[in-house]
Amino acid sequence: MPQMAPLYWLYLFSFFLFSLTLFFVLNYFIKPFDKMPSLSYDNKIYFKPWKL
Repeated sequence: MPQMAPLYWLYLFSFFLFSLTLFFVLNYFIKPFDKMPSLSYDNKIYFKPWKL
């Protein structure tokens, strides 16, 4: 039915806005893990984990 097309796009647009809002809210509250401090390669002494 052509009369239902505006309602279809309205529902589709509202679903898109809801998904976008949910995505941004979850990204705000779920933070990525903090990086562990590791030994950087620019140190003057680099220790190998094996013995010769």
